[in-house]
Amino acid sequence: MATFFTMALLAMAYPLKSFDIGQSTRCVAIPNQMKVCKDVGYSEMRLPNFLGHSNLEGEVVPRSEAWRPLLQTGCHPQAQAFFCSLIAPVCLDTFIQPCRSLCVAVRDSCAPVLACQGYPWPEALDCDRFPAEDDQCISSHIKFSLFAKDLPKPACQNCPSVEDGPALKTVVDAFCHHDFAVTAKIHHRRLPMGEPEFEVEGRVEFIRQGPLLPYDTQHLLQQWLLINLQCANILVRPGRSQLFVLTGFVQRDGILALTHVFPWHKKDVNIAVAIRKWKHHRC
Repeated sequence: MATFFTMALLAMAYPLKSFDIGQSTRCVAIPNQMKVCKDVGYSEMRLPNFLGHSNLEGEVVPRSEAWRPLLQTGCHPQAQAFFCSLIAPVCLDTFIQPCRSLCVAVRDSCAPVLACQGYPWPEALDCDRFPAEDDQCISSHIKFSLFAKDLPKPACQNCPSVEDGPALKTVVDAFCHHDFAVTAKIHHRRLPMGEPEFEVEGRVEFIRQGPLLPYDTQHLLQQWLLINLQCANILVRPGRSQLFVLTGFVQRDGILALTHVFPWHKKDVNIAVAIRKWKHHRC
């Protein structure tokens, strides 16, 4: 379940001081199979990298792929730039490391995701190791619009209550007492390496929209599943798809919290009746 994050931590376990900035380096093309850094904005990288990796196929590519699940959670918009600046540093006349400010920004957003899997922020990525802000490092420069800040965000949380075969009143009360209620089909597939991947299939249908945005909700739930892997594994068995009714709140700080999950099986007449009744129901 959490093996991907274990691999990511192992990939980051090599101390940065193992790289000697005075040693001989070479420039190589970022390979196509290194998908994590393929669209990072440059095409060539230095070897050895800042994590001390010198073998492209044996170290750099597999270790970069181990970071992909963390990046897919969207824990920080500059997480890719930070990690790729270490594992695939840009090939220029001088060595360009991430600035301390970039490390701090990414750490503060992504460390809680690792903590959700039971792991601390790696010591190898101690932000004090990186240079202070200057012209020779990659800084944290993205400015977020007020609109982006107002979008609901997923976070690590206690697993929501899962109730099979609920009574009609239970479902209707859940619609009444929560900010939103949606139906979503979640697919649990296994990657070639045998690790689980969760996907929200098709459209998310609104029963009660509340503060959710139509164009953002599918992506929001997808990120919630990637962050809360332990909860996701409880919901769907490997190789299966399951339709759910999900209810919850968007808290004052914009964090999405799922509180009730109803697996919707064909035999669950009460859920279908509750959705029909809701259109004319007064709480």
